[in-house]
Order: sequence, then structure tokens, then C-alpha cells
Amino acid sequence: MKVYEQIILDVLQAERIERSPNQVQDLVLADKESHHYQLLRTGWETNEYFVNKIIFHFHISDNGKIWLLANNTDVPITDELIKRGVPVSDIVLGFHPEKYRAYSGFATA
Repeated sequence: MKVYEQIILDVLQAERIERSPNQVQDLVLADKESHHYQLLRTGWETNEYFVNKIIFHFHISDNGKIWLLANNTDVPITDELIKRGVPVSDIVLGFHPEKYRAYSGFATA
């Protein structure tokens, strides 16, 4: 589980966009006790528009599989996990209904 945790944290850090301090910030959030990891975008984009949204959300389940619970981009973030050695059989696209996961090419649960 620790290996997958580090891979996820590395992927999230790599996806962060650096901005000047007074702008919107990308934050990596890690709940290592319950194994949830997020990239959050937050801050004032303009004087009238505040951004606070989850970009990516991963969870490592008790059976050791990585569940991708949110991907609010067009970035194929699972490719980054695979490049770092995570087998497709250990990745679940949790944001898809269970009945469709069998067609994703990834694990179903």
C-alpha cells in the first residue's frame, strides 16, 4: 500500500500547476490514515469568482486496488500510474457505474 501511496502522491505533485502566491492554488491533500488523496484547486480566480474544486481523487482500498474516484480534466491520469508500474488490474475507474467497468479495460473492483 505504501508503494501505491507514494506513486499517487508523485503523480498528484506532477500535475500541480505552479502559480503566483495571490492566485488560485493547486494543493495536494493526503489522508494517509483512510488512504484518500486529492489534487484540489482553490482560490480567487477573479475578484468575483472563487474556485474550489477537486481535480483528481484517488483511494487505495483495503484490497490494495487504486480507485480513481474523480478526474475532472481531460488528462488520462491512469496512464501516469501505469508508467510508474501500477498494473491495469490494480486500477478501478470508480466514477463509472459498476455495470460499465468491465468495458473500461481496468479492474472492476
